[in-house]
Amino acid sequence: MIQTNVSVSRPVSLKQVRIEDKYWSVYTRLVRDTVIPYQWDALNDRVEDAEPSYAIRNFRIAAGHEEGEFGGFVFQDSDLAKWLEAVGYSLSVQPDPELEAIADGAIDLIVEAQQPDGYLNTYFTIKAPEQRWTNLFDCHELYCAGHMIEAAVAYYEATGKRKLLDAMCRFADYIDTVFGPEPGKLRGYDGHQEIELALVKLYKATGEAKYAKLAAYFINERGLEPNFLLAEWEKRGRTSHWQAGVTRKPDPAYNQAHKPVREQEVAVGHSVRAVYMYTAMADLAALTGDDQLLAACRKLWNNMVNKQMYITGGIGSTHHGEAFSFDYDLPNDTVYAETCASIGLIFFAHRMLQLEADSTYADVLERALYNNVAGSMQRDGKHFFYVNPLEVWPEASEKNPGRHHVKPVRQKWFGCACCPPNVSRLLSSLGEYIYTTDDHTVYTHLYIGSEAEAALPGGAPIKLKQETDYPWNGNVRLSVTLKEPRTFSLALRIPAWADSFSVKINGQPLQPGDDDVRKGYLYVTRAWSDGDRVELELPMEARLIEANPSVRANAGKAAITRGPLVYCLEETDNGSHLSAIAVQPAAKIEAVMEPDVLGGTVVLKGEGFRDGRADWSGELYRPVNRQAESVQLQWVPYSAWGNRGAGEMSVWFRLKE
Repeated sequence: MIQTNVSVSRPVSLKQVRIEDKYWSVYTRLVRDTVIPYQWDALNDRVEDAEPSYAIRNFRIAAGHEEGEFGGFVFQDSDLAKWLEAVGYSLSVQPDPELEAIADGAIDLIVEAQQPDGYLNTYFTIKAPEQRWTNLFDCHELYCAGHMIEAAVAYYEATGKRKLLDAMCRFADYIDTVFGPEPGKLRGYDGHQEIELALVKLYKATGEAKYAKLAAYFINERGLEPNFLLAEWEKRGRTSHWQAGVTRKPDPAYNQAHKPVREQEVAVGHSVRAVYMYTAMADLAALTGDDQLLAACRKLWNNMVNKQMYITGGIGSTHHGEAFSFDYDLPNDTVYAETCASIGLIFFAHRMLQLEADSTYADVLERALYNNVAGSMQRDGKHFFYVNPLEVWPEASEKNPGRHHVKPVRQKWFGCACCPPNVSRLLSSLGEYIYTTDDHTVYTHLYIGSEAEAALPGGAPIKLKQETDYPWNGNVRLSVTLKEPRTFSLALRIPAWADSFSVKINGQPLQPGDDDVRKGYLYVTRAWSDGDRVELELPMEARLIEANPSVRANAGKAAITRGPLVYCLEETDNGSHLSAIAVQPAAKIEAVMEPDVLGGTVVLKGEGFRDGRADWSGELYRPVNRQAESVQLQWVPYSAWGNRGAGEMSVWFRLKE
């Protein structure tokens, strides 16, 4: 089965990358020093006035350490798994004996809770042992298994310790006896995809081909007729885990099970489930050389990012089912754009980028990372957004039932807390997303200050040092350290937002030929010597952006971007009633570094207009008599909004003729 025909690049190992960056080191240190310890407290129900997690308590009960009832959602185990995965990545970058000891204790507890046959799930162990594998549509058993497998791989790769990895191999071996097309097995799959990409990671960590084969089974079986999820619902008596009595017929499209995956062309259903599945599809396309699977990935990618993605890299426009709705339906004020969905989009982009070096994937990865994901966490590391809106009116969030999901301030924790540990595991593993290599090329996908050691066949490792003030400016310096001269290509991404670029090698301007820039990457191929320096300059200008006319929510409106960052207006800087603000298309927008704003931030300043309110005498409507006054406006990065108290926020604003 494993016979790659696809040219694939490989991420430079997390242990071979050290981030030292003015922008991102703030986040990575925050995760290591604050977020991981805070989330450990949350998992142990020690955060005052926060929703309880029950996660550790559930494992203690399942392991026989205490008596009690299961608490939280049926998939609560996954929160601990994602926290452990984040710990694994953190330990890969910086050893911490105290944190490792805490994680070892958690792993001991997990292994004690594992059943003799290899099964692991505290809900079904404590509350419903006779109902294993009877409600895959709702109960996420394989989803929880997948997250624990990912944690096991990350922790093993960081520490070399096999206890959790061996336990998850036993679990995966057991799952392999339950599911499959063979007689006597359950011909099914999970309602929430995750196990598929996790099994690919387990295969890569262990070399056991049966895990990749099982991942392929789950992908290939999905959407075949008769539909497993519908048959399971019938067999269960048409009941649901979430409500009493007989329920209406489920829609398999919600779980991306409405047709075989190779026939899917439009992103539908629950957005996190979708991008986790697409990630696994790309993984398997890379492993097997399956052209049909790769073609499906491309079609789904194009639909999602060109017709269903917010300018911030958010996906999933409706809170009803945390789902995609339809092409160009991108409301700003009732948006969902779950943090986990953007993280899954980053996973998918990263896999596609390894399959084909096309800056389209890296541009989207960067957009989601710098905006939706970075903006989901408070600067204190202790408050988080689940939903990432593009427009906030706090009174509407409080009083309009259709907007209760849109929070004007980040929360300490959530009963369904999938997003905070997801942010931790992504940012802890950020080093893996900067560089990849194939047999001849070192690709630089993200401009993040770092030192990396990349291995190409036929010579000693190549050491790269990247220095930059990105995203505040587009000047990037790369220096090469080599034991001996060697020839290879250094591929530098030229982002779609960059109207031009310039490159110098050892201080001398480089004039690239037409063949040197391919699919958004500049390939510098030469005989490199120790100490060679590359300087890339990407001019950054504030740009007014308009949406496709089919996006009705943004008709007559514009947003502002600068480099990879999307900017927004906040009430703190511009007063209330942001909907009354308009900007002329030719307005001059100036970028200014403000050291006292949000710890040092490039803000944007420019002239705008505000509809007057003083001449209204209390009437609700009147003949048009609009009078606008000139005002000075300030925009801050979307990633920084909501750090100065509750208030209005808006990414999009009206254009003034």
